Amino acid sequence: MEESFVPFGGIKNDIKGRLKCYKQDWTSGLSAGFRILAPTTYIFFASAIPVISFGEQLERDTDGVLTAVQTLASTALCGIIHSIIGGQPLLILGVAEPTVIMYRFMFDFAKNRPDLGSQLFLAWTGWVCVWTAILLFLLAILGACSIINRFTRLAGELFGLLIAMLFMQQAIKGLVEEFHIPERENPKSVKFQPSWRFANGMFAMVLSFGLLFTALRSRKARSWRYACGSLRGFVADYGVPLMVLVWTAVSYIPAGTIPKGIPRRLFSPNPWSPGAYENWTVVKDMLKVPVLYIIGAFVPATMIAVLYYFDHSVASQLAQQKEFNLRKPPSFHYDLLLLGFLTILCGLIGIPPANGVIPQSPMHTKSLATLKHQLLRNGLVTTALQFIHKNASLGQVYERMQEAYQQMQTPLIYQEPSARGLKELKESTIQMASNMENINVPVDESVFDIEKEINDLLPIEVKEQRLSNLLQATMVGGCVAAMPLIKKIPTSVLWGYFAFMAIESLPGNQFWERMLLLFTAPSRRYKNRTIQNNCHVDDIPNHILVCLFRDYLGSGRRGSFPIDDHAFGSCETICFAQVFQRGTPSRFGCCRVRRITGCTVQPYNRRRAGYDSFLC
Repeated sequence: MEESFVPFGGIKNDIKGRLKCYKQDWTSGLSAGFRILAPTTYIFFASAIPVISFGEQLERDTDGVLTAVQTLASTALCGIIHSIIGGQPLLILGVAEPTVIMYRFMFDFAKNRPDLGSQLFLAWTGWVCVWTAILLFLLAILGACSIINRFTRLAGELFGLLIAMLFMQQAIKGLVEEFHIPERENPKSVKFQPSWRFANGMFAMVLSFGLLFTALRSRKARSWRYACGSLRGFVADYGVPLMVLVWTAVSYIPAGTIPKGIPRRLFSPNPWSPGAYENWTVVKDMLKVPVLYIIGAFVPATMIAVLYYFDHSVASQLAQQKEFNLRKPPSFHYDLLLLGFLTILCGLIGIPPANGVIPQSPMHTKSLATLKHQLLRNGLVTTALQFIHKNASLGQVYERMQEAYQQMQTPLIYQEPSARGLKELKESTIQMASNMENINVPVDESVFDIEKEINDLLPIEVKEQRLSNLLQATMVGGCVAAMPLIKKIPTSVLWGYFAFMAIESLPGNQFWERMLLLFTAPSRRYKNRTIQNNCHVDDIPNHILVCLFRDYLGSGRRGSFPIDDHAFGSCETICFAQVFQRGTPSRFGCCRVRRITGCTVQPYNRRRAGYDSFLC
């Protein structure tokens, strides 16, 4: 993204870039067929379940003024609008925990003011949303999103890790509360006797850990040894929502004379119940708010605007990380402008506003990367089998697969076709083919294992489209009408899903992976093996001292020590090749290192370690 602090410059560039691929955003989703339902269902549960939980939390904090009906309606409304006219369709919008916390503070402030009270709480929050939108408009128009380039990956991953910790904290807190008496409940009820509270808590742990374990296992179903490939693929695509249904069904297993209310289930009023729709007409009460409080609404609006600016931008940034290899342009400025309009809309109809959420947004991108991988893989498997049956050699099969891969790429209207191709064949495969009498002889599946090799050849790509975002937002809106069914889900299943989301968001977070290295045995760390008699440059300080010592000798005392200057050159070369990240083979000459020291320079696994470094 180019930095543009010219008023309206960033918005203009974003709209121009996204309009060129707007049609392709829809055709790309439709071309996936029914396979688009897998990432749609996956992200729907990841979006709806936390929103329902936050709605329950709001219902307790606001004395029933706001409920899960309002949080679901906000998530659905903002999600549908953003998926249709938004800039970045990979970004998922929803009511987040920070919004819930801010609304709790504002309600505590309003209910203690006689000239506001709970009656004018929503009208006052409407003014807060108006001020928030004005600030977001100014940030978007003045190009404040250009500063996003200054947000390093560390900042984004730290924020993502914080959100994951909050989800895990909520899961643990919810499980602990299963052993306690809920607020606003009759403590003399039979189900709240100590023995039944303990039974409810233990059953909740079974449901939560059962969902967590089975959901994590189902995501890796494609690598199972059991069942056929189509069944494994179905479990991997739809296993998580299926596990929610399975463990909800387990909670209904009859077990004698258990009191009603064990296990505890979600609570929310139906959308057609009395009082559930009063907030939709809050705009007519906004003029009843005293002028002093209208002006004072600027204070919480400032905090919300800063929060949305950072949260919305980081969520979009994490959904567009470099390793996803996205081909379409970002849209930070325009999306922030659109968020301002959505905030005003939500404030005028009395529902909490939605913004870009973590970890749902990067989870959405990862699920679409899996979809793209499956579509490409199926085409390449067909091509490889076709030419293997024609007795083609390994080189011919690889060449035909390259051609098929390029044909399956959809060139962008405003760009040249992608030059990205398949990765190189593994050395083991080439070695097996070379051991044959002639490398050009027909290859069979004993040499080229199609099922395994193609997964290694495919680069990471994402199916960039709008359909999955639109469908999941529509399904969230359908939850409002399906509230009687949703209330049958146990709260313990919800806590297990929170823990699943926290764990699912960690893979790919380099900060988390490097934290794990602190507890990883040295023999298990990301480090290539070195051949015997190789020199080791792990001890960087020693080599720095050697280089400094050489410079000291260069001041006129080099002849005093019988140390070969060539040896110093060797140490200097290897040392600086280790210290400087990008300079090793080209800047200092890999051949020189081999000639002097007789060892081979081996690269770290950059993809896993995340940085450039070389071992000698």
